[in-house]
This record gives sequence, structure tokens and C-alpha cells, in this order.
Amino acid sequence: MQKAKPKHMIFGLVGSLFCAVNIMGCYPLVPAWYAALYLEDVNGLFLMGVMYIGMLFFMPMTAIIKYAVALLVLVAAIRLVEWANEGCPAFMGGILAAGSTMILSFCGSLLEWKEQPHAPAVLMEGVFIFGAVILLNRLMHMLLEPSTVAVRTEKKERPQGEKLLNYADSFLGLSKVFHSMSAAGTKDAGEELGQIQSELTSKICAGCDSCAVCWERDPEPLYGSLAKMITTVLSGTDGTKEEERELGKYCKRSRDMVEEAVRVFERVSLNRAWYRRLLENRQVIAEQLDAMAYIMQDCAREEQLLDEEMKHALAEIHYRAKESGIVIEDMHLTRMVDGHYKLEAVLRSKRGGCVSLKTFLAAASYVLGCRMRGASETKSFISKERTEFTFYEDTRFRTVQGIARQKKEDAAISGDNFSFLEMDNGNLLLGLSDGMGSGSSACKESEMVLDLVERFLEAGFSVETAIRMMNSAMVMKGADDIYSSMDLCQVNLYSGRATLYKIGASSTFIKSGERVECIASSTLPVGAQAAVDIEIQEISLKSGDFVVMMTDGVLEYLHVPDAEETMQEIIESIETNNPGILAKKIMERVMLFTGGRVQDDMTILAACVWQKCEV
Repeated sequence: MQKAKPKHMIFGLVGSLFCAVNIMGCYPLVPAWYAALYLEDVNGLFLMGVMYIGMLFFMPMTAIIKYAVALLVLVAAIRLVEWANEGCPAFMGGILAAGSTMILSFCGSLLEWKEQPHAPAVLMEGVFIFGAVILLNRLMHMLLEPSTVAVRTEKKERPQGEKLLNYADSFLGLSKVFHSMSAAGTKDAGEELGQIQSELTSKICAGCDSCAVCWERDPEPLYGSLAKMITTVLSGTDGTKEEERELGKYCKRSRDMVEEAVRVFERVSLNRAWYRRLLENRQVIAEQLDAMAYIMQDCAREEQLLDEEMKHALAEIHYRAKESGIVIEDMHLTRMVDGHYKLEAVLRSKRGGCVSLKTFLAAASYVLGCRMRGASETKSFISKERTEFTFYEDTRFRTVQGIARQKKEDAAISGDNFSFLEMDNGNLLLGLSDGMGSGSSACKESEMVLDLVERFLEAGFSVETAIRMMNSAMVMKGADDIYSSMDLCQVNLYSGRATLYKIGASSTFIKSGERVECIASSTLPVGAQAAVDIEIQEISLKSGDFVVMMTDGVLEYLHVPDAEETMQEIIESIETNNPGILAKKIMERVMLFTGGRVQDDMTILAACVWQKCEV
């Protein structure tokens, strides 16, 4: 407020001149002007001193006494209200200013002071003061705080997004090169067989005296026997003796040929393993480049800063917060990529006490025309210490989740893991992962899968990018051939739109009223191949709908011809609005089909979507 001090002096001098304005024996501008400025944190002692000087110059003695006492009573009343509520709204200041002045006027009439206004004039003065305080306080707020919101200038230029898109295109192009290298480097069996046959003949036949005799006569039987022998060696079966005898009909060095074929096979097997690893690495690099490109595309999507466009709305929020005892030191409004508001503010209480965050949310929601909510783990109160807060446009839907689990018989721990992640952008992620096998190793694998996806999503990446990055990490790690299925459902709580991402996962069931829909999948688990195969399906949810996800251990051991159809009938037969009860009852029915035995880890995750009540 240091920059406003010259203005305070000017307004104080103007107030002293208002002491000369006499209307029907009243001076209503004196308490109205003082109350409006005092509510804007203008120095109360300085203002009162200037006003008293003006009274001495322009007012009769009886009026000086009345209005001097009225200002003292007004200050005490405003401070009392601020002590109780951390703030004093303009309408309350108007009531206090009008009330104190009217009471002193009536007291003066009772004491028969000279030159006292009549009762109608006193009533009109009170009404005038009440309205003047509200209007003048608004005016003072605009004049003393011309830039209520510090408009943030974006440091990065607009072309930054275009640069990232260009980089993304470059990475995608480079990824295509690695994909083409992998495709071009793949050898078929016929080509490999021909190379081995040429190597054998060049080593054995070239130094043999009978080479010309064997190959000049009809070579087709020799070619056939040689190819059959090489194929037998490459397959690793125990049939080389028979192939050696057949080859001996056409070649006197058949034993040397077989022994050399075995040596070549060992070298070829080693080369084949390294070559396969090289192709896999190329594929992984290509997937990593694709993921980097997707990340850059995500980062290129810019949020729109609305400080300048919505400056009047922000000024209104600032004014309403001030009336509630909240000081806004900085505030910025942003429209996110999905079109919803995000409000960032640095807040503190005006008088050092604690103000409920709901007070600020109510003011912001009223001005912006939509309900606002605090980010996750946001404090519930605004204290005297300046604190940064982030608020988001509230979602239309909310969810309730439930879980039911059974670990495999004789297993110490379940290999299944689940996750509920509600993000600040209004998306809810339901995750279910089934590690291959059971026990601690499967548990660690499935837990790692969900943890990696959550980390990428919390960093702001899309689900597809998170899955690709996670799969690349699992491929590089997966030396033990331990894989995990992944079943993800992302629910947009603004629209109710749900997107299912299935990678080697079991079927998901959507219960809407009495109808149950089954969504199946047929992809490989994560980490099984470099190029992850994601099945994506979108559905629309309405209030009261259930999403039921389960691991394959639930459906595989129903021991019925059509497990999905049986599960649909089970879900249809259960009537409840509680997802926890739904999951437990499904598990109870499944245990009846298995005879109470748990031959594999079983996990059922249920979530219900409800529309929020309008307040």
C-alpha cells in the first residue's frame, strides 16, 4: 500500500472539504466518506485528524460534537465486526455508519441541542449514508487498487508450442527410421537355411577330392538331403544319425558335414540371439522416440491466460474477498486445455486470524458463474501467512469405489494390485494390474506397472503416453519374462465420458440400471513386446452407473462355458447402490462357483458415478 499513500492524503483532504456540505442541517458525507475510506485500509488516525480539522472550519459546535463522536463509534463498531468475522462488508459498514449517526442525532434531540435536524431529515440522512458508503467504497476500491490483479506477461513466446510440435515430428520421423530398420533386418528361415548350406559346402566340399563327382551328377538329391540334415540340426531334435546315413548315400564326408553343421548351428544360435536383441533394442528405441514425441505434443498444448480478458471478474473477486477479510496478493485465471477454469491465488487473512477457504470459494464461484473447488491436499483455512492456492472448476460427477480381493491358496500375498487416482484436471483413473503368477514377485511387478502409470499421469502426460513410457521401461527390465496385465479406466468427471485402456486385461462390465454390458479384450500384457498393443474403447456414463473391473482369476475359474455371460447374470442379479457391497457380493457368488477354492489371485474393483447436487 506504499504507492497509495499520496492518494490517501488527497482523499483525506477531499473529506475535510466535504465537512462544508450541509443538507437540511445534516452533514451525511462526513461519516459516509470516512467509512468508505476506512474499509479500504486508509490510515484511520490520519483520516480522522484531517476530518476533524475540516469540522472545526466548516461546522457548528453541536454538529462537530455529534459527528466527531459518530466517527469514534463507527471505528469501534467496524473493528468489533472485523474481530468477529475477519472482515467487514460494505453493507455492514453502511449500516454501522448510518446507525451511529442516527442514534447521536436522536440523542441530541432528546438533550435539546441547538440547530438539530428534524426527524424526517435524520431518517433521510441515515438512508443516504447507507447507500453512499456502499457506492463510495466501490469507487474507492477501484481508485486505490487500479491494478487489483497483476496481469502476468507470458515469458515464453507463442511459437514455443510450434517448436515443440516440430520437434515431435522430428522424433516421429526418427522413430519410423528405426521401425523400418527392424523390419528390413528380419531374416526369413529360407534365407538363413541357404546361408548355412553355402557355408557348409564352402568349408567341406571345397577341400574334398570328390566334390566335382558329387555336384556334377544330379545334385538335387544331395541338395535335398543336405537341407533336411541342416533343418534337423537347427530344430534341435535327435534325428541327426538318420539324416547322416541318408546324406552318406551322396557324400562320403557326411560325418564331417554333420559335425560342422552342429558347430555352425551353435554360432548361428548365438548370432541369432544377439541379432534378436538388437532388433528388440531398435524397437524399444523407436517406442521411446514415439513416447518422447507424444510428450512434446502434450507439452505443446498451451493453457490460455485470462487475466486481461477477465480483469473485471478478477477485480470483483478481489473486492468480495476483501469484504470477507481476505487479502489477495496475487491472482491469475487460466483456461485449461479442456476448456475449464483454473484459478491461482496467493492469499492471507486481513487481521491475522483464520478465514475458511469456503468463503473465498463462494466468492469466486459466484463471480465466475461456476462452482470452484480447491486442489487436492489444499488447506481448509486462510491464515495470516501468505499461502499459494490453486482452484479448479468443480466437476459435474463424483465417484465412490469399492474393492473385493482373494489371494491364491497357500500364497503369502496377492499378485494383483489396484489404484484409485483422482487428478486435479477432473479425471479419475481406475487401475487394475495382474502380475504373472502369484506371490511377492507378481505383486511387485503389478505394483510397479501401476506406480509408473500414476507417476506419468501426475506429471501431466496423457494416458497413452504414460502407457508407452511404462511399457518401454518394462521391456528394458523384463529379462525374467515376468509380465503384467493392465486394465485402466479413465472417467472424465466433467462429462461422464469413460475411456477404457486394456492391455492383456480381463473383461470389464458396465452396469446401467438393469442392463449390464461386457467389454472384452485380447491383447498381450505389458512388457511382452516393444510395440505395446492398446485396446481403447469409450463409453458414456450417467448418474448411478457402475464400472466393474476384475482380474482374469475371477472369470477363468467359474468353470462355465461362457464366463462373461455368467458374470453378466451375476451382476444383474445384485441390487445395491454401494460399490463396495457390489464387489463383495460378486466375490461371494464367484466363490460358490469355485466351491470355496481360490486357485488364482482374484480382485474385483467397482466404482459408481453420481451426479453432484446443485447448490
